Amino acid sequence: MIGLIRFGTIGTNWITERFLHAALENDDFELKAVYSRTEEKGREFAAQFGEPKVYTDLNEMASSDEIDAVYIASPNSLHAEQAILFMNHHKHVLCEKPLASNSGEVRKMIAAAEANGVVLMEAMKSTLMPNFRIMKENLYKIGQVRRYFAGYCQYSSRYDAFKQGTVLNAFNPEFSNGALMDLGIYCIYPLVSLFGKPDSVKAFGIMLSSGVDGEGSVIMRYPEMDAVVMYSKISDSFLPAEIQGENGTMVIDRINQPYDVKIQYRDGSVEELTQQQIHESMYYELEEFIRMIRRGKRCSKINSHETSLAVAEVMEEARKQIGLKYAADPW
Repeated sequence: MIGLIRFGTIGTNWITERFLHAALENDDFELKAVYSRTEEKGREFAAQFGEPKVYTDLNEMASSDEIDAVYIASPNSLHAEQAILFMNHHKHVLCEKPLASNSGEVRKMIAAAEANGVVLMEAMKSTLMPNFRIMKENLYKIGQVRRYFAGYCQYSSRYDAFKQGTVLNAFNPEFSNGALMDLGIYCIYPLVSLFGKPDSVKAFGIMLSSGVDGEGSVIMRYPEMDAVVMYSKISDSFLPAEIQGENGTMVIDRINQPYDVKIQYRDGSVEELTQQQIHESMYYELEEFIRMIRRGKRCSKINSHETSLAVAEVMEEARKQIGLKYAADPW
């Protein structure tokens, strides 16, 4: 019988803090360690969560026999290297999206997970939230799907600094950042999860002077449908997402965090599908990850290796088309 799953975390940012508040709702979770580049910052962060051990050396943390798994929320460019280090020390890895800088790194991460017999899962919260399951279970009601439309456009508070000449991490290509990787993935991942990898990709984007994209759109083609996604860190949008079928349209309030789902049928009737959510949104990704560990599985069927790789390949193709290249890219 496996006891509590002992976790370490990498990253002392707001996303790690939000993850831990959600994780502490899970009775199978125990925080044992945090990593920070500085002892001072690490202790300040750890003080909020019961004083777990603070590490400033990743190799030492990966070698520790006091943790079973790690949650990685470092800059995108560091995901692959850090995940592989921990998997090679037989630690399970829950890694923030995007899983890596490119598809080649994703393949190496999957290979490391398989070689070491550990769970590797991309921490895409939306596809594990209760109302995404409701979406999947009721999709048949709208008939033949003809179009998927989703957007995530959110003006970044860091863009004001950028316009004043200060390039923070969010707009720094050194960290494999930008609108597609940070926000566009929230539109593409659910699409691939529901319908698989598209047959073709056509991308458009606005490149900023720092070398990352500020906003963009991607049109994807399937045999019987198409998909349109838009994303931005330099403008806002308030449109819901839609999955349009021949019998009706499924309307989702926010594709990145679905709380409200309904079907508007062609006859004018509306079916409310929303399920009340009990836990914090990030709780459900942790629940799935721990479930895989306990069941001796190596991969989630929902946030699967196959889906993560397909999403990475789609975003890689989109980046090539708009001229967005990172230091980690082999091309």
